[in-house]
Amino acid sequence: MAKKLDKVDVVTVGVGWTGGIIAAELTKEGYKVVGLERGGDRGTEDFHMVHDEYRYAVRYGLMQDTSKETITFRNKRDEHALPMRQLGSFLLGEGVGGAGDHWNGHTWRFLPYDLEIKSETDKKYGKDKLSDDYTLQDWGITYDELEPYFYKFEQTTGISGEENPMGAPRKNDYPTGPMKSTPILDRFKKAAKNLNLHPIQMASANLSEAYENPDGETINACQYCGFCERFGCEYGAKSSPNITVLPTAKKTGNFELRPDSNVVEVLHNDGKATGVLYVDVQTGEEFEQPADVVILTSYVLNNTRLLLQSEIGKPYNPETGKGVIGKNYCYQIGGGATGFFENEKFNTFMGAGSLGATVDDYNGDNFDHKALDFIHGGSLSITQTGRRPIESNPVPKGTPSWGKDFKEQSLHYFNRSLSVGAQGASMPHRNNYLSLDENYKDAYGNPLLKLTYDFTEQDRNLHRYLSEKAGEILKEMGADHVDVREISEHYDIVPYQTTHNTGGVIMGADPETSAVNNYSQMWEVDNLFVVGASAFAHNGGYNPTGTVGALAYRAAEGIIKFLDEGGQLVQVSKNSQHV
Repeated sequence: MAKKLDKVDVVTVGVGWTGGIIAAELTKEGYKVVGLERGGDRGTEDFHMVHDEYRYAVRYGLMQDTSKETITFRNKRDEHALPMRQLGSFLLGEGVGGAGDHWNGHTWRFLPYDLEIKSETDKKYGKDKLSDDYTLQDWGITYDELEPYFYKFEQTTGISGEENPMGAPRKNDYPTGPMKSTPILDRFKKAAKNLNLHPIQMASANLSEAYENPDGETINACQYCGFCERFGCEYGAKSSPNITVLPTAKKTGNFELRPDSNVVEVLHNDGKATGVLYVDVQTGEEFEQPADVVILTSYVLNNTRLLLQSEIGKPYNPETGKGVIGKNYCYQIGGGATGFFENEKFNTFMGAGSLGATVDDYNGDNFDHKALDFIHGGSLSITQTGRRPIESNPVPKGTPSWGKDFKEQSLHYFNRSLSVGAQGASMPHRNNYLSLDENYKDAYGNPLLKLTYDFTEQDRNLHRYLSEKAGEILKEMGADHVDVREISEHYDIVPYQTTHNTGGVIMGADPETSAVNNYSQMWEVDNLFVVGASAFAHNGGYNPTGTVGALAYRAAEGIIKFLDEGGQLVQVSKNSQHV
C-alpha cells in the first residue's frame, strides 16, 4: 500500500533541463514544487576526479543502467521486438541534471521553417512533395512567438556564439562571445568560404568567459580540457541544470528535490491529474504524491511511456493513423565524411564539447528542393571536442576492424584525420512510433516501451546529399583521401549515432493530431503538462537542447497562468484552433 504524502502545488517527473527550468520559474513565483528524479543526486563536486574515458565514455558512468530500465526495439511492425541490453545508438542519462550534465553543449534554435514545416513545404513544393505515409505537421506555434523564450534560455545558460546569416533571426546578441577558434576550425571556415558557404563558430554552452546569469548564478570559463560529452564538468564551465536553474530553485526555499524516486504512474480521475505514484529505489517503498499540477519533464521515451502506462491520451495506431500518444517518433540522420591527411598532423586531442564551426547553407529550406527527392536538410560541422584514444580510431575504408593492420592505421591516422559531420533532419513516418511492449516488463511489472523505427527513403536521400557536401568541404580543406559515409540498409540500435530522440507527445494546434498545445499542456487533462523534445512534431538539423529550453520557458509561463487563474486550459497562440 502506497503511503500518501501531503499535497503540493506542483510535482515534476525528472530533474534535468526541463524539470530545472520549471522548478526555478515556478518557485520564484512562490509555488511549492517537488522534483522527483529516479537517479541519484550529484553536482560539480562529484566531477572533481581524474578524467576517466573508460568509466564514463565506455562504461557510461552517468547513463541509465539497461539491466534495470530499457526499451524494446524492432524495425518493422511484423517483427518481434527485443530488449536493448546495452546502450548503443543513443545514451539515456540518469541522475539529477539528466543529459544536461553529460551533453557537449551545442545550442541551436530550430529554424522558422521547422515550426511551420507542413504549411511552408506545401506552399513552396506542393502537397505531394512527400507521400501520405509521412505524417508531417506544423507545431502550432511560429518562430516569432517562440523567439523570446529561446533568448531566455540563452541568457540563463550564458551561451557563447556569433551571428549566423543562415540561421534563425535573432533580436539580441548571444550573452557571451564565441569560443576560441583553432587552426582546424580556421581551415574549415576558409574551405567553406571558398565554396561560397557561410561558416560560423558553433554556439556553445561551454562558455568563452565567466558569466553571471540574470538569476545571479555563475558559470565559469571553459578550460578546453576535451572531456565534455559523456562527462560532467569539474570546472562549472559547461552550463548544466546543476549550476544554473537548480540552485536558483533551491534558493527560494520552495523547491524540494527527491532523488532516487522512480515515478511509475500518473494518477488521474475525471479528466484531472491528481498526482503521481513513485517508488523509492533505495528502499522499495511506494509513495503517492498528490499535486495540483503534474508535469512530465523526463526524457522523451519516458514521457511517452508514462502516458501510455497511465492510460492518458489515445495511443497512436499506425494502421488507422488515429491517436497521438507515441506518434511521430523521429531520430536524426547522421551523415558526413572523414578526410585523411598523409603529411599533416593536427592537435585533435585538444578541445571542448562545443568547440566547432558550422555551415547552415544546406539546413532547413535554405536551398531549393524542387529537383531533390527529399525535404529539409541539416547542419554541417567540424568539431574539435578532444579526440580520446579508446574510442577514437579513424581509419580509411577497407582497413580491417582488428589486428596488426588496424592498429598501425589507427595510430597513423589518429592525428592525421578530420571529420565533417552532418546533423540531418528526421521526418515523421506513419510506421515509426512508440508503444507499450506486450511481452517484456520492468522490475515493477510494468510493460517496457517499444520502439518501432527504420530509415525511410527521405532519410536515405538526405543522408547521401549531406554526406557528399561534407566530402566536398574536406576535399577543399586539402584531404588526400576522403571517405563519405554511407547509411546502413536498416537502422540498428547499435552503434552510437546520436541521443537526439524526439516525438511521442507532440505539440500542435488540433487535439485530433497532437497531444499538447503550445504551452505543453495536455489537451485532455488540463492540469498535466508534458515538457521536452517529446513535443517535437519532427526533428530538425540541429541538436535539440536550445529548442527544448525555449519550450520549457514557454511551458513555465503557461503553468503559472494556469495556477494564477485557478486552473483552466491556457489561452494559446493565434495558431491554435482551440482555447
